[in-house]
Amino acid sequence: MEIVERPAPPTGLRRLLWRLPIRLYRMGLGPLLGRRIMLLTHTGRVSGRPRQVVVEVVQKDGDGYVAASGFGPRADWYRNVMATPGVTLQIAGKKIQATAAPIATDEGAEIMARYAPRHPAAARQLCKLMGFAVDGSVEDYRQVGRQIPFVRFTPGTSSENPG
Repeated sequence: MEIVERPAPPTGLRRLLWRLPIRLYRMGLGPLLGRRIMLLTHTGRVSGRPRQVVVEVVQKDGDGYVAASGFGPRADWYRNVMATPGVTLQIAGKKIQATAAPIATDEGAEIMARYAPRHPAAARQLCKLMGFAVDGSVEDYRQVGRQIPFVRFTPGTSSENPG
């Protein structure tokens, strides 16, 4: 694994395109995106207002849903959920109150190593988008998983949940 260039979060037209799936959810068409794409409603750490982002579910297990912050720890949604962990998830047509918690680096590495063989094309594309050159080996994906923060969203109510 080689870090080619870590991209900044999208701006301008790129940001508008990234946010298109949010509009689909708002129009009631979220189920068209499947169960791997979720709408995350969280609280802005500065404004205190509800914010939304669409992220990929990289793993669902008995403890909840896991997402990766592809733009690293400086992504707004990541910083927001670390500041105020009470969130609302919408996956397909189902809304879930949840609490966000960071995942340890070694566990994130293993999650990425398991994700890549299940979704090889998506894993390659995501790594490229995040600025990593990978050779396709599990160890390369494990190294990528050590470089990006993962978050577990555990279902359950919280008085701080937005929306």
